[in-house]
Amino acid sequence: MRMADRIRRTLESALAPATVAVIDDSGRHAGHAGNAGGGETHFQVRVVSPAFAGQGRVARHRRVNDLLAGEFGRGLHALQLTLLTPDEDAAGK
Repeated sequence: MRMADRIRRTLESALAPATVAVIDDSGRHAGHAGNAGGGETHFQVRVVSPAFAGQGRVARHRRVNDLLAGEFGRGLHALQLTLLTPDEDAAGK
């Protein structure tokens, strides 16, 4: 299974998101630290979930990083995270 699919499944299972998007952005980081070639090292992740209600930005990022800790051991190097509640998403934040 591709890493993007594992990331999506993990987030869907833990956060019951309204939406989740996982984009492999590794190609833009070719030659950078943590990118040994072959992709699946750098991802853009956008999650809209009520599970983030009452949490600040740092707490949301920690939660997602904790959920994906196993993927960092499999070669994941960097995440660009956009983590919103449904209300924040509707307000265009």
